[in-house]
Amino acid sequence: MIEKQTIDSPKGEITLYTLTNASGASVTLSTLGAGIVKVIVPDAAGNMEDVVLGYADPRDYFYDGPCAGKVPGRYANRIAKGHFTLDGTEYTLAINNGPNALHGGPEGFQNRIWDSHVEDNEVVMEYTSADGEEGYPGVLHASATYSWSDDNKLTLKLHATVDDKPTVVNLTNHAYWNLDGQNAGSALNHILQIKASHYLPTDDTLIPTGEIAPVAGTPMDFTSPKQFGRDMQEDFPALKYGKGYDNCWMVDDYEKGKLQTVAVLSSPASGRVLTVETTQPAAQVYGGNWLAGSPLNKSGRSMNDYDGIAIECQHTPDAPNREQFPSTRLNPGESLDETIVFGFSAVAPTV
Repeated sequence: MIEKQTIDSPKGEITLYTLTNASGASVTLSTLGAGIVKVIVPDAAGNMEDVVLGYADPRDYFYDGPCAGKVPGRYANRIAKGHFTLDGTEYTLAINNGPNALHGGPEGFQNRIWDSHVEDNEVVMEYTSADGEEGYPGVLHASATYSWSDDNKLTLKLHATVDDKPTVVNLTNHAYWNLDGQNAGSALNHILQIKASHYLPTDDTLIPTGEIAPVAGTPMDFTSPKQFGRDMQEDFPALKYGKGYDNCWMVDDYEKGKLQTVAVLSSPASGRVLTVETTQPAAQVYGGNWLAGSPLNKSGRSMNDYDGIAIECQHTPDAPNREQFPSTRLNPGESLDETIVFGFSAVAPTV
């Protein structure tokens, strides 16, 4: 079942879609930033909770620092110094994160109201980005198609084409998860496993150095399940630069178009488990290190740092400036097609 609601905003009408499956679990999506604003799923005892961080007022998703639940673009993550060169032409982007460009700029896809429609049991959201918008070349057509299954799998299919000239594109979803509930407080006790034996070291502005480094023997090693906050106070550059985890892991055994599990997040307290699958080559994991000061959450409380964990399946930051990373170039006549699946289950709590 799909229900539809509309809300006025200074930028026009926002449409909210609520998808409810046979068990009563539900997902609510917003055309503002093609966002995920609620995910209500059961624990092992059947108790329902909303496990995605967000705001009481749907209009508060405009220009929020965390980019909560939304699809940033045209280029998710960071591009060094807001510059890249494509076929000999240098392009200049807005600097909006220290000295770097982040998430496509101040008027990125996450702050646009997307067109939308329901097709069969899917919600399709579409946005066309003009040539030169936020400094990026080419007329880009992007879509985000969501579906919600009876076995509690939220599938997001990302698609993009460019009309007239080559461009760069990197799309993801920026939901923050707390499997004890969106108002439960810190998620540092969650258990995380990442199918990645390498990560990208960065400089102190969180731009990759170009090295693809092994995680073994470092606090970046999540190849076996580990409490998310266990090593966060270690004297390690990545943790100092980001006030915790805000780094990109390279997916093991990546093959273009192949859907595979890249991360498993679980809560010992509630028993809820989130399994993340994707066709993308990397995942940025961000521990909500700067959530304080965000708009009030859905329970009317001020958020605190580390209230949720984002697992952003994507291409790598600064790939347009790094030939050793998987290419984010998109040419006319080609298409970007990537999938992310958020699957929810539950086991008996262990605490």
